Parts: sequence; C-alpha cells; structure tokens
Amino acid sequence: MSTLATFAACALVIGAGATALLDLWNLARQRLRGIAPLDYALVGRWLAHLARGRLRAAPVAAAPAVCGERALGWVAHYLIGIAFAAALLAGAGPAWVCRPTLAPALAVGVGSVLAPLLVLHPALGLGVFARRAPRPGAVRLRSLQTHAVFGFGLYAAGWLARATLAGALAHCAP
Repeated sequence: MSTLATFAACALVIGAGATALLDLWNLARQRLRGIAPLDYALVGRWLAHLARGRLRAAPVAAAPAVCGERALGWVAHYLIGIAFAAALLAGAGPAWVCRPTLAPALAVGVGSVLAPLLVLHPALGLGVFARRAPRPGAVRLRSLQTHAVFGFGLYAAGWLARATLAGALAHCAP
C-alpha cells in the first residue's frame, strides 16, 4: 500500500473509531442524564443551506427542511472526525500510529472544540462560544467534555488502526 493510501486508511479508521466512541458517549449521556445530543439533521440542514449561499440559518430549526438533511449531517459528522484524525497524523507524524500516545490525541480532541464554538454554534444561532444559549457555560462545558472524549477516542482508535492495519504499516518496528 502506498504511503498516501496508508495515511488515508489510518485517518479513516482512527477518525471513524473516535467519532463512534463520541456517539456512544452522547448516547450514554442521553440515557443516563437526559442530555440530548446534537440533532445532526440540523447540521445537515445548515450545510444544505450553506451550499445554497446562506451562511447562517438562525434559528436553523425554523429554516425549511431539506431532503436528506439527517443523512447529510451524519456523513458530515464522520467526515469531520476523519479530517481531525488526518490532522493528528499530519501533526504527530506517521510514526504516531506505530505507538499511539495520549497527549497529541487529546490535544487534537480538545482543540477540535473550537470548531463548534467558533463555527457551528454561530451558524445555528447560538453565537460565538454559545453566548446566546440559555446556559452558555453549560454548553461550553458539555462541548469541552465531548471533545475530550473524542481525543481519547483518537488515542484508542490509534491502537485499533495499528492492530487492524499492521500489514500496511511497514514503517512500524515490530
């Protein structure tokens, strides 16, 4: 497998794995504490309106529904997770997947909280850093916790990628 294909395969496994762990975290939080996760249909709706030239749809829930918005939102959610995994691999270097370490993964995960705080929340009408939310501090804390879980997921999925892609990871010493 080429270096680029190996990089892409690692980013796919790590990003999808970390995002799946994040989704399990959100499901557990919903069932145990009644905290509703983000509705990815709204993300899909915003993206669809963005593609039509509308940067902000506030409130996005009141914007006209778009065919396939839920699927679009979920696909975007996983593609964003894969993109952050690619950023981790690019920043930490290809050898990271040979022996994943927690610090770079957690740094990328926690750093990824800036995406919703600076892009998604304003786009959904909550303002920068969720300042227009009824309880902005709670939204920020939940976002930080969620993205820390994503960072831990990057680390755990790094070990999964190492195990599942061992044949493609020729640069790793046994």
